[in-house]
Amino acid sequence: MTALPYEPRAIIGRREMVTLPELDLTLVCKIDTGAHTSALHAEDIEIVESDDQCWVSFTTWTGDEKEENARRFTLPIHDRRKVRSSNGVSEWRYVIQTPMQLGPLSYNIELTLVDRNEMRHPMLLGRRAMRRLLVAPGTSFLHGAP
Repeated sequence: MTALPYEPRAIIGRREMVTLPELDLTLVCKIDTGAHTSALHAEDIEIVESDDQCWVSFTTWTGDEKEENARRFTLPIHDRRKVRSSNGVSEWRYVIQTPMQLGPLSYNIELTLVDRNEMRHPMLLGRRAMRRLLVAPGTSFLHGAP
């Protein structure tokens, strides 16, 4: 067996609790090695322009009771990208950048905003945000239970 080309920073399961401290959100995140980009559930997405800067305003939720846990945010737009979903459909999505805490790790990630209402988890962590992490697909919540 060939040795890894790096020392992993952590081992994570197929689902983990993550915190987005700037948004004061703690939520269950699905780990998806097939996805390139990470995604955060967002509804009612609107663009706000002020002082030569574009912002994106959206509503998101953190748990099972979506109506009760809905919160509105307005953040700077980091980028706009064409993303192909798992069913093969491409769409343009707004991207925000924010710090993420996963167990003992804390680093900036990019999140596309998309309606994940039909999905079980409000956030998906893609490969770009998993650099130097190892995924143990047979387990969940290695860094804290929900």
